[in-house]
Amino acid sequence: MLTDGFVLGFVSGKLNTGDIVFQLIMFIILLLLLRKFAWGPLMGIMKQREEHIANEILAAEKSREEANRALEEQRSLLKESRIEAQTLIENARKQGDIQREEIIKTARLEAERLKSAAKVEIETQKEKAVTALREQVASLSVLIASKVIEKELNADDQEKLINDYIQEAGEKR
Repeated sequence: MLTDGFVLGFVSGKLNTGDIVFQLIMFIILLLLLRKFAWGPLMGIMKQREEHIANEILAAEKSREEANRALEEQRSLLKESRIEAQTLIENARKQGDIQREEIIKTARLEAERLKSAAKVEIETQKEKAVTALREQVASLSVLIASKVIEKELNADDQEKLINDYIQEAGEKR
């Protein structure tokens, strides 16, 4: 309504300054009231919202940095674990090779020892057999000599006597 008077007054050629001043004062009062009761709280809420969003962004960045740090730490631990596992495998392989070589060396030494012992045993048995054979030959020779001395033999009797003693010696064995 006021604007209707303003427009009418302006159109009619006369300007109503009282209405303009009144409307201007009212507009300024309205602006002051809006500033005090609406704009201040609204800006406070907007400021709180801005701070809240900024804090959320900072918290999200901090969480992301912590996640990246944890991820790098996990990667580092995984890499160390892989290196440690590789080292353990390599050490086990080396230890296995060392043990294998020791077993082979021990087996070869044992084989040589058994071979030497067998050679010594064979030599001992050979010497015993030769000694026994000498003793038998000596006793047979003495026996034959005593029989020959007891009686004079012709060639047939002598051969028969030798064959008998050889057969007798074979039976004693």
